[in-house]
Amino acid sequence: MTHLLTREAYEKLREELHELKTRRRAEIAAAIAEAREKGDLSENSEYKAAREAQQFLEARIAELEALLAQSRVVDPSQIDTSRITLSATVRVRNRRTGEEMTYTLVPAIQANPRAGRLSVESPIGKALLGHTKGEILTVQVPAGQLELEILDISYG
Repeated sequence: MTHLLTREAYEKLREELHELKTRRRAEIAAAIAEAREKGDLSENSEYKAAREAQQFLEARIAELEALLAQSRVVDPSQIDTSRITLSATVRVRNRRTGEEMTYTLVPAIQANPRAGRLSVESPIGKALLGHTKGEILTVQVPAGQLELEILDISYG
């Protein structure tokens, strides 16, 4: 499955991976070496904690490597700006309440609903993808159904 990412999200993941593979690996290796020097490993809680941290670190590294290998950066020049895609800022109206909301569609790793950054994998994000200004769509969310009218789409 290909994951679409903004350039910003891709670079953020690459930076995290680099940090984990360099600085964090070295820190954990030093903690393991220090704990080994304290003697009996069978009752050494510092050693066990360092080994658990190492396992968590290696799992995160593998996860990031797989995600980056399966990702494609969205080229802004290739976007059909009349349709909602990743990185679109969309203004919608809840047809039942009249409330207007503005969302920027981002990869899940950049999502922050309180800041208006909505994951393209969320129910509303998925429902908006591919639609155009003026369309009305029904979205199933955990609280029930929303009927949203797309008021505006912008990029940049």
